[in-house]
Amino acid sequence: MTAMAVTEAPPRPTADPDDDLALRFAAGDESGLEAVYRRWAPLVLSLARQSLCDGAEAEDVTQTVFLAAWRGRHGYRPGRGPLPAWLVGIARRKIADALSARTRRTDVAAAAARESARSPDPSYTQDTVLDRVDVTRELRRLPEAQRRVLCLAFYGDLTQTQIAHVTGWPLGTVKSHARRGLQRLGRNLDAEAVERAR
Repeated sequence: MTAMAVTEAPPRPTADPDDDLALRFAAGDESGLEAVYRRWAPLVLSLARQSLCDGAEAEDVTQTVFLAAWRGRHGYRPGRGPLPAWLVGIARRKIADALSARTRRTDVAAAAARESARSPDPSYTQDTVLDRVDVTRELRRLPEAQRRVLCLAFYGDLTQTQIAHVTGWPLGTVKSHARRGLQRLGRNLDAEAVERAR
């Protein structure tokens, strides 16, 4: 009796785990987001550190990149390139935003230093402090959405487009909240000034 030759099936090619990860991420799988973060956050963090030379700021940018990627995942097209390249593209934009914000902060700090170098008028300083107290109090009185937009703009130094990314709100909604918040803040501060003048 002759032994029958056993033919082995050729090994099936294994799918690239990175491709599978990218598909899960694009499909909105939250565990896919966690895995994508673990896999590529070091790449984004390294790029941010090299560009910003500030570890804490690089970590903030890295978080922003993955938040923006998750919110914009429907814009990722696997056929156009791998997920890490797409993430790097987002990282480059967020790093540029961070550098622009840093430049604006530096300019404001330099202007403030020049201003403080002059001998201040005591009444001006007192008025400035009172104005800040008034603005802070009136900000707290605004509806939550308006307050959030204005605080992100003034204290976070974010553009309206960046605020839309951070909050997940449409840009038009952010603009409306900013406009209504500023109008309401202006009216309240004007009323406060009139009341104080009496």
